[in-house]
Amino acid sequence: MTTRRAFVWSLFGAAAATAFARAAGAQQQTQDDDLASAKAAKAPKAQRAAKPLRILLLGGTGFLGPHLVENARARGHTVTLFNRGKTHPELFPEVEKLRGDRNGQLDALRGRSSKQVEQYVFISSISVYPDDVKPGADENTPVQQLTQPGSEEVRKHYGALKALCEEAADAAMPGRTTNVRPGLIVGPGDPTDRYTYWPVRIDRGGEALAPGTPDDPVQYVDARDLAAWIVQTAERGAVGVFNATGPERPLGMAAMLASCTKAAPKPASLTWVPEKFLEEHKVSAWEDMPVWTGSSGGFSRIDCRKAIRAGLRFRSADETARDTLAFWKTLPDDRRKKLRAGISPEREQEVLAAWKSRKS
Repeated sequence: MTTRRAFVWSLFGAAAATAFARAAGAQQQTQDDDLASAKAAKAPKAQRAAKPLRILLLGGTGFLGPHLVENARARGHTVTLFNRGKTHPELFPEVEKLRGDRNGQLDALRGRSSKQVEQYVFISSISVYPDDVKPGADENTPVQQLTQPGSEEVRKHYGALKALCEEAADAAMPGRTTNVRPGLIVGPGDPTDRYTYWPVRIDRGGEALAPGTPDDPVQYVDARDLAAWIVQTAERGAVGVFNATGPERPLGMAAMLASCTKAAPKPASLTWVPEKFLEEHKVSAWEDMPVWTGSSGGFSRIDCRKAIRAGLRFRSADETARDTLAFWKTLPDDRRKKLRAGISPEREQEVLAAWKSRKS
């Protein structure tokens, strides 16, 4: 039910252009709304690192990037941002900013050779795995190959291009590269509403459509947890490939929705509708029913034990749901009029009515 293109393109929204190296009108309204998302990153309470690092962050002003900046600074590291200055340039006024573009505009980096870089951390994606990835895929699972050599059509070849980016990083800095493969990144500041749909929908009340069965698996990682772990990974100098999604133990759709219910003062009631019925009525996993990939989705059963052994920790599903809903309620009214992901309220009620009619 989940199309490859829909799945990987939605993952692209959170982590496409983030990487860092450690060294010795309507359009305006959208920009304003996304700025509010970027500002959601708050300085965490963290102990200072034993050895301060100098970190060059490529990008750094989207969704995951600000969390990385805040975590790194809280740990006592010196952060420099390298980007085009087009996305929220007003963020982090006290941080050094170098303007340029990875596509050849590198003058601002003159004198700061890659030979001085001890480690390069690349934010990749679990989308490097094949469309039909089986449950339990780990870091040794074969990745996609680019079927049209030379193509840079990101929407069409996102996973394969990510895999090539990993190869390029390894080739440029052999033995110094950390390739992090997150899944769905969620939490306060997420501008895509992919996970946010659920706490917001449950908070709206009434009758909500719950897809599949209560035990259908889901996986996601809170941006704050991911950022904290990435910074600590750089501190340890850990290299290699890491699947980095969560939680630590299997989480079913019902458990995730229960966390959303706890966050809502007057939560919606749930009506579970089978996967087959949804498919017949053209209700898609992931796009119409965010986070959910269906009963057999390998992308919701990725093996992340390596990252967990390397220190990746997860806050509770309750905390993520509560904080995400609280963040949503701080956004301007115009932004909250329509979610950017998930089935529309009208369509949801149509499907629920059809399901009840069939049962009777």
